[in-house]
Amino acid sequence: MAANLGVNVESLQSSIVYSSTRKISGVSNTKNPNFCYKAKPTSFLTPNKFSSPSLALKGVESKRVIEKNCRDFSVSSGGNEAGGLTYKDAGVDIDAGSELVKRIAKMAPGIGGFGGLYPLGDSYLVAGTDGVGTKLKLAFETGIHETIGIDLVAMSVNDIVTSGAKPLFFLDYFATSHLDVDLAERVIKGIVDGCQQSDCALLGGETAEMPGFYADGEYDLSGFAVGIVKKESVINGKNIEAGDVLIGLPSSGVHSNGFSLVRRVLAQSGCSLTDKIPGEATTLGEALMAPTVIYVKQVLDVIAKGGVKGIAHITGGGFTDNIPRVFPKGLGAVIDKDSWPVLPVFKWLQEVGRIDDGEMMRTFNMGIGMVLVVSPDAALKILGDANGATPMYRIGEVKTGEEVSYR
Repeated sequence: MAANLGVNVESLQSSIVYSSTRKISGVSNTKNPNFCYKAKPTSFLTPNKFSSPSLALKGVESKRVIEKNCRDFSVSSGGNEAGGLTYKDAGVDIDAGSELVKRIAKMAPGIGGFGGLYPLGDSYLVAGTDGVGTKLKLAFETGIHETIGIDLVAMSVNDIVTSGAKPLFFLDYFATSHLDVDLAERVIKGIVDGCQQSDCALLGGETAEMPGFYADGEYDLSGFAVGIVKKESVINGKNIEAGDVLIGLPSSGVHSNGFSLVRRVLAQSGCSLTDKIPGEATTLGEALMAPTVIYVKQVLDVIAKGGVKGIAHITGGGFTDNIPRVFPKGLGAVIDKDSWPVLPVFKWLQEVGRIDDGEMMRTFNMGIGMVLVVSPDAALKILGDANGATPMYRIGEVKTGEEVSYR
């Protein structure tokens, strides 16, 4: 029966407005128009440009921020061969996560991509789900809550656009021990902003109040997005071949991955989130809380030019683990490490944490949040058209051999 079903994006989006609901655990379900948003196109955030007053640290005036050198400290224990920190030291085992994915794949074959595809007529529905991780801890410390919702939306919509899908709608889950209505409103405002940036509808969500489950003043977030792409237009990496070009799109900072290691570096550095990054005007808190770039509109515009064969969202696992996810067997990549500007926050993290290059490239996005795999001819056109406000970088190429190397 599914083969006989069609889907009209415009009619589907139109119907969304009338079916939105947000369920609050412990409270009767009610339809609430305040939690339904019919998105309008808007430009996404320009990396490292912060104009919102909400990005000022709570209770801190910029003129009173003390700039000090936060680089001089010693790692007391753990780390790699050079004595520096690793993601595993911070409590996150990427290898264990990969092993779990392999085991799940035996039970549910076909998983492992950035988004799940479900056939619907001549199209695929593409779904992705994620949270914000321990970046929330920094939100609690800095008092910056208005942009964490952007991170939440970004983690899902950036995943599903890797298939060439246009996001249709997003649903969120907000959980806390005691509901602070004003705080929750600030968080959900960020979710609305994220939906605007990705041109999708906030269809609804759930607010769960669970006394005693979270520390006072803290909350957790998760959500998922659903998009759509025509079957003949889906991007799946099957046609990638050696010699294809890797194009990187700049990030705004750490985005929403690697914060367990970030927090470990902070804890051992003796630095405060109100301290400035040496040589920079921004504080550590401002740099680390920079909202994740939502790449949806930019990526869909590039796809329309033709020649895009695969797309990798650079999240947990960094370059080393994420780029190969879009390659056919037998292919890998060589990355030119000096082909884009590494953001100061990553330089600070590496220097202060004494983190080696391999660990950095497997943990953080290093200033590149999305990688497009394109044919050489398409690369010339795409890069030639990228002379506007948003830069793109040729960061490497596809090669034979199943590994990512750096030069």
